[in-house]
Amino acid sequence: MNILLWVLQVLAAFLYGSSGIMKVFMFDKVSQDVPSFGALPRKAWMTLGILELVCTVGLIIPAAFHWQPLLTILAATVLAVESLVFVAVHVKYHEGTPMILSGVLGLLMAFVAYGRMALAPIF
Repeated sequence: MNILLWVLQVLAAFLYGSSGIMKVFMFDKVSQDVPSFGALPRKAWMTLGILELVCTVGLIIPAAFHWQPLLTILAATVLAVESLVFVAVHVKYHEGTPMILSGVLGLLMAFVAYGRMALAPIF
């Protein structure tokens, strides 16, 4: 179980890190083709991108160094909630594929949070 959770954490860190970088540094280029980027102002998207980057670090560093492992659980929980909110945004804009991707990622992050609390804690 520990290996599965690590694999999910690393994959999620890569995906959310990429998403955060795009929101912070490539917003103008990416937002042209995605209607749902109009749901929030640019500063809100930048804030969400920074949050994703912070959570990306939180998924890996505290768990790897056994330093404040609750931060890993918190990071996974925040990403799960953010993803499920994005599901609602994608539903509003009738974007099927991003909706499914956000839903799956949200459920995986909820599983990581639960797994690190109950199934394979890092304490």
